[in-house]
Amino acid sequence: MQLRRVVVTGMGALTPIGNTLNEYWEGLLNGVSGAAPITRFDTTLFKVRFACEVKNFDITQFMDRKEARKMDPFTHYGVVVADEAIQDSGLLQQSFNPDRVGVIWGSGIGGLTTFFNEVVDFAKGDGTPRFSPFFIPKMIIDIASGYISIKHGFRGPNYATVSACATGTHSIIDAFNLIRLGKADVMVTGGSEACVNEPAMGGFSNMKALSERNDDYATASRPFDKDRDGFVLGEGGAAIILEDLEHAKARGAKIYAELVGGGMTADAYHITAPHPDGLGARNVMKQALEDAGLSPEDLDYINVHGTSTPLGDIAETKAIFGVFGEHAYNLNISSTKSMTGHLLGGAGAIEAVASVLAVKEGIVPPTINHFTDDPEIDPRLNLTFHKPQKREVRAALSNTFGFGGHNASVIFKRYEA
Repeated sequence: MQLRRVVVTGMGALTPIGNTLNEYWEGLLNGVSGAAPITRFDTTLFKVRFACEVKNFDITQFMDRKEARKMDPFTHYGVVVADEAIQDSGLLQQSFNPDRVGVIWGSGIGGLTTFFNEVVDFAKGDGTPRFSPFFIPKMIIDIASGYISIKHGFRGPNYATVSACATGTHSIIDAFNLIRLGKADVMVTGGSEACVNEPAMGGFSNMKALSERNDDYATASRPFDKDRDGFVLGEGGAAIILEDLEHAKARGAKIYAELVGGGMTADAYHITAPHPDGLGARNVMKQALEDAGLSPEDLDYINVHGTSTPLGDIAETKAIFGVFGEHAYNLNISSTKSMTGHLLGGAGAIEAVASVLAVKEGIVPPTINHFTDDPEIDPRLNLTFHKPQKREVRAALSNTFGFGGHNASVIFKRYEA
């Protein structure tokens, strides 16, 4: 069958460096660090006392307090960014078939804040199960996609994806495939996470995944730097409106870029460590290029997974050479996690947004916090250190790799009629 073309017609973002799409993009171009001391709970006894929190966010500016209390923060973030993206797309201002509009939304962990608070309250009590009637619907990961569809009356495909840090990208790929197979005209997709809380910080810290630079938190996320010591936990999310090209043209929608390919693979190696030679990462990038019908030389920018972990950054650069060979030196490569921290299930969504804007605006956001070259990383790679770089970006690839060996990549290219 003839696959339909899929374009991006709306976006929204809520991140540690900006609470709207435009603020997020400005934060990226200005090299803003979202890291700061944690404000959500007392960190005195914690090894890691900083994170990339969403700042100056009040959910009651977007919905009634009573309604907000029925949701976990990860759902708050999802609903807000979906609203921004839907408004940006102009979809609701025109007639559309609600049976052909769907939602696929992801989160790596979902309602962990709700789960933790309910269990703590139970443990402090006399054993009587006084759990909130909203405990389960607040906690489950698919509830965000449910709320988004209920609010707007979208009756098309609706579900959640979960694949740790690859979640947001898997959501985008699933939505992409549904549209190009003719199962939907429009899909709201992306991911959100709200895990700056005691169990997440304690758990990630004790598995030695997090940076421990408490006295230098602003520069703690330093991908590709010789002295990197782990990632910085972030929160927030982003939404993308994907649309069948002919449907978008018929309603006169603005088009940011075209989504042309996606790849999904597994390392089949280790529960948390990447394959040392980047095998799964190499395979997923090759698959995305093949799906897009592009050659390696057609690509200009890679928004890498780039978490700032000792093993992960090296494995990813090896994978890039395995796919792009000498063309790797012609690419701009950057890790926006150096600014936002790692949003887990929301990472793929906010990084896809950054990739789309790089294509549309012809600007590559930087990798900040680089101080010392790593001798295991080829210095000839253009890792876009310190400042954004203007260049034509014909196509951009966004990588995400999750615990469990899950890999997902998407490619956006400049839209041409």
